[in-house]
Parts: sequence; structure tokens; C-alpha cells
Amino acid sequence: MGSGQLVAVFGAYGHTGRFVVAELARRGYVPVPSGRNARALEELAGEHGLTARVASVDDPASLDRALGGTVAVINCAGPFASTTGPVIEAALRAGIPYLDVAAELEANLDTFAHYRERARDAGAVIVPAMAFFGGLGDLLATAAMGDWTEADEAHIAYGLSNWHPTAGTRLSGAVSRERRGDVRLRYTGGQWEHRTDEAPTLEWTFPDPMGPRQVIGEFTMADVVTVPQHLSIPEVTTYMTAEAVRDIAAPHTPAPTATDRTGRSDQTFLVDVVVRSAGAERRATAGGQDIYAVTAPLVAEALDRVLTGRTRTTGVASAGEMFDAQGFLHALAPVITFGLHPEKPADLPPAGPLRPAGLSH
Repeated sequence: MGSGQLVAVFGAYGHTGRFVVAELARRGYVPVPSGRNARALEELAGEHGLTARVASVDDPASLDRALGGTVAVINCAGPFASTTGPVIEAALRAGIPYLDVAAELEANLDTFAHYRERARDAGAVIVPAMAFFGGLGDLLATAAMGDWTEADEAHIAYGLSNWHPTAGTRLSGAVSRERRGDVRLRYTGGQWEHRTDEAPTLEWTFPDPMGPRQVIGEFTMADVVTVPQHLSIPEVTTYMTAEAVRDIAAPHTPAPTATDRTGRSDQTFLVDVVVRSAGAERRATAGGQDIYAVTAPLVAEALDRVLTGRTRTTGVASAGEMFDAQGFLHALAPVITFGLHPEKPADLPPAGPLRPAGLSH
């Protein structure tokens, strides 16, 4: 565990950042809250008995001061299109690992494209998207692959009971839409494709007790960036339950409301991952409560493993490439329930995907 080591948390006063600060403290680290909002920082620091450090991405010297004496930095500040570059640069100057919880596709793609060679040459560790979106699905896909060295396709389906977005989620989504324009992204044939048609509505059969649910297909999330970075899979698709899509699309859906002493909402999730190769199929699932809250143990477990040398590479790498996927997922019990399902041979019907909604079984 942390043994009193200082860990900078940039954007610590945000919704997810607060969960990260609490989880780091629980693991024995001393979080160093950082960001540009001095009042919010001081309030958070006072709640936990910490010392805050004001810093801005527009002021490199302030970032250097914020990271001084720390063993790593976790970036929780969106929109990540604005923060990843400056905070990574500060981490490289300080010679410390960088992890973030970015779910913005463009920001994730930029991190891999711009820092892969520099970080590798420096022997640095940079782990983007170490969160519910981007990290968890990547770990599940890697675990499902097992001893396969390649697969034909990977499908990652999110079964959310609801999705009450934070202000940060809405802002990050707006930034992504501004950068992308009137197109959506799909990963097919080993490359990115820009689409202007409407995403399909399908039916996905989740494991019990969730069962068949209507999903929006090609609802491209950060896992579609992280998975192909290290797994040889030319078709990677993510899906989202239709109710959750309606929630996040509605402008007046409220932010998450705490329902327990830890601050978690009552939202539940089931992530169902299917990989296929030559007709055979492997499946991995994970369930839990509150997609924002669960990001904290995900990124904190990653930090533990980075600082204790339980990594598989250096440079920029996603969760499944950087860590032992099965061991990582098992370590998150009971916060996350993780299961691997028996392989289906080619002569058996597929597990759940993918039928157009409304069609019979």
C-alpha cells in the first residue's frame, strides 16, 4: 500500500476526483489535491486534512510545483483534450508515472499518438483511460482473450441501470463533439471509420439476471481506443443500453445523487465482453455499483501496481497491456464482481449479440 507516499491528484475536487482522493487515502497514500480552483481545493483539503496545491495547465511552473515530491500524478480533470498534454509534460519533467481517467476518445488517441515514443525512450509509464470506460473493458477483453494471440472481433456491452451524467461528463462530451463534428467513430477493418448514419438499435442478451436488453450499437467509447492498441483484433465495437443513452442525451437528466456513506449513487452496471476467433467465442463479465465511484479503485489499483513494479511494459500503455488482466480484476473484489465464462466452440450459437431490436430470437 501507499505507506504515506505523496500522490498528486489533478482535478481532485471534481466528482470522480473526490472518489480518487478518498480511495488513495484508504490505501495509505497521501493525496495532494491540485487544480485551478483554489476555493474548491481548500474545501476538499480541509475535509481530509490534506495540503492543496493550486495549479493550472496554462502555467507549467505551477504544475511543476504541484508535482514536486510526489511519486505519481493522477489526472482527473476534464475536458482531457485540454489537460492531458500539459500534465503529461509535467510528469515527464518530474520523472514520475502519469495515469488519467479520461473517457474522451480524441484525448486518448492523442496520448497514444503523441507520447508513445517519448515515453518509451524515457522509460516512463503513462496509463491513459484507467477508468470505467477505457480501462475496465480493456482488462475484460484481455482476460477473455486468454492464450489467444489474435481474434476476429471484440464486443463490449454496457448494461447500466441509468446514467446520470456529471457536469464533467457533459463538458467532455461537448468538447468531443466539437472536435469530431457531425460524425461518429467506428473501429472496423483495423482502422477508424467516420460515419454519418444513425447508430443501430440492437438487442444484446446479457447474462442473468439482466437478460435481453435493447442497446445502441456502435456507441463508441474509450475501450475502442485502448483494446486495439495491444490486442490484434480488427473489429472492436461497444454497445450501451438504450435507457442509459436516453438519460445522457436528455439535457435535464440530473447529476448523480449519493445514496450511501461513500457517496455512491444507486446506479448499477454489468459489462459484458465477447471475443470471437474462427467461430469460437470467449466471454468475460464484470458488475458493480456507480461507474464514477468504481473508477477510483481501478486507478488506485493501477497506481499500486505501477509503484511496486507489477507492470509488463513501459511507455504509453492501456490497462490490459500494462497489467496482468485476470489478477488485476480479481484484486478488485468485492467492489467489482468478475467472471470468465466457458469457451463456446464454433458449432454453438453466439452468446448474445447481435440482433436488430424487435426481431424474435
